[in-house]
Amino acid sequence: MCLITFAYKAHPKYKFILAANRDEFYARPTTQVNWWNDHASIIGGRDLQALGTWMAMNKNGRFAAVTNYRDIQNINPDAQSRGDLSVNFLLNNLTPQEYAREVFETGSKYNGFNLLVMDDELAHVSNYDSNVNLLSEGVYGLSNALLDTPWPKVARSKKAFEAAISSDFSLEDLIRVMQDDELAPDNDLPETGLDYEREKALSAMCIRTPDYGTCCSTAITIDYDGNVEFMERSYPVGARKDGAVSFNFKID
Repeated sequence: MCLITFAYKAHPKYKFILAANRDEFYARPTTQVNWWNDHASIIGGRDLQALGTWMAMNKNGRFAAVTNYRDIQNINPDAQSRGDLSVNFLLNNLTPQEYAREVFETGSKYNGFNLLVMDDELAHVSNYDSNVNLLSEGVYGLSNALLDTPWPKVARSKKAFEAAISSDFSLEDLIRVMQDDELAPDNDLPETGLDYEREKALSAMCIRTPDYGTCCSTAITIDYDGNVEFMERSYPVGARKDGAVSFNFKID
């Protein structure tokens, strides 16, 4: 997952609103969002290579999402899968802040990451940050740097997201926000160690390259009564098929 825009306690109807894109190598096998066979209370997509998840939710209200922190000079091929960070939160009883602090202490086992975990509170933690962040109400953006780092795609997605949720909106509206494939101007490109062509291609909210890009878009709303709407649209890249699935449920 490489771009997440979300509102937390910043809307009169919804406690949480999210729009996100998952960017990945097309050849990496995954499943579309669904209830899991081995943990029936969890809904989300699944990475079939490491059996983790980039984004999922437990029916008890626990939510987790992870993005990579881009540091191509310091990648350990033997590091533990970052998708485990999300799964482990969904299956335990620690508060988001407690879990984030535990992850903060053991973050060196993983390549660079950002992790969002939510239950009755919402926390952010990264092994490239100096502390755990307990988030207050507001609208946030997260890509492959720290929370709210103003990369062009983050600023662009937040602006479009805030416009969308300022009036009546649907999950389809949020998905459309995330389908923006405009590239950032050269003078706004971040410097992350990639060559110019790759940096330019990855500057779009919705990425399209021959072997890597946005595999799916996700939209989620959770209202103050615990009603959840969860939609994922997959794109026809790699072995994936174009199509959307939706789920509605109430938090236990």
